[in-house]
Amino acid sequence: MNTLLSIETRNAVLLKMAVLLEQERQAIIAINKADLDAYSGDDISMFDRLKVDDAKVDEMINAVTHLASQDDPVGVERFSFKHDNGMQVYNKTASFGTVLIIYESRPDVTVEAAGIAFKSGNKILLKGGKESLRSNLKIVELWHQALEEEGESTDWVAYLQFNRTETQAFLEKPTQKVDLIVPRGGERLIAFVKQHAMCPVIISGRGNNFVYVHKDADVDIAADVIMNGKSKISACNAVDKVLIDENLPNKQAFVNTLISKLKDYKIEVLGDEIISKTNGLESITSDDIWYEEFLDYKILIGEIASNQDTIAMINKYSGGHSSSIITNNDAEAKLFMENVDTAAVYHNASTRFTDGGQLGLGGELAISTDKLHQRGPIGLQHLVTNKWYVHGNGQIR
Repeated sequence: MNTLLSIETRNAVLLKMAVLLEQERQAIIAINKADLDAYSGDDISMFDRLKVDDAKVDEMINAVTHLASQDDPVGVERFSFKHDNGMQVYNKTASFGTVLIIYESRPDVTVEAAGIAFKSGNKILLKGGKESLRSNLKIVELWHQALEEEGESTDWVAYLQFNRTETQAFLEKPTQKVDLIVPRGGERLIAFVKQHAMCPVIISGRGNNFVYVHKDADVDIAADVIMNGKSKISACNAVDKVLIDENLPNKQAFVNTLISKLKDYKIEVLGDEIISKTNGLESITSDDIWYEEFLDYKILIGEIASNQDTIAMINKYSGGHSSSIITNNDAEAKLFMENVDTAAVYHNASTRFTDGGQLGLGGELAISTDKLHQRGPIGLQHLVTNKWYVHGNGQIR
């Protein structure tokens, strides 16, 4: 087990990493271009997540710099109690130990997620996808350089260059102790990890997010929120489904405008039976499509009778990630937000804000759709467990 590094050392490594990322900016982008050129798949969302440009390197630098400025998440007192017998009891946050992060196509995860895990006192095992191998190995090389320049072991950040069979074998019988696994990727990856892992797993689940346009909606806000929800199709916080209240005034005019805007952005618009019939759209052939996360230039619009029906529909079909109600009726918004079972609920705002940086955490390891141990964006302060510290002078029970 690695001995917990002082907060000063952890911060120094993070700041050194920021310097190295800036120094190696062009090399990282050039190496990433080799990954992009070698990518033979037709998954446009994966290609988008794979790409590293100047803006992405800026985000990486900002991530580690901001992490270095944040308070130490380890050793924070959560509870204290003075026992009748004089014992002093504390509960404090503690690092997990070793965290394995399994992810697809995103070299920025190699910086941000590793940085969060390291700052919170954990050893990090990184298992990236083969499509981003060159980029990831270059970034891990920089992590090792930052650690060495601060006089620390490179063991704190390790890259597992495993194929699928080797990964399965490691999950079922790890060759070193692993305390927590966080898979970030599609449903197949998550199912694979859950099936084979022998330690706790935090699921960074699918999106399939809904916007409900209530009958008391401001339709300009509704259109803006929906369009923004499709502005980055590779994001798990993107919008895939829109439900429009059947009693929305001037409903047809709003639907016409919305479809026109979506098509201007080359987004394929599907409709349920009612919407497709009145707007000349391709109709869905099965309700199973309501379960799908698209990760594509595609959106499905349906008509719905009420807020209660909307809540039931979202709770049945969504990925448990994010949902938004557009309404000027605060009571209806409260009903929606308290009863929709997603990690983040919005009133008159875009689901694209479900992101650690946007919600004030400074960054995220993943966005959890589990209810234990943390729901929604997992920030620095969430990547800890806890430990009881009990001080006595000979007490026995």
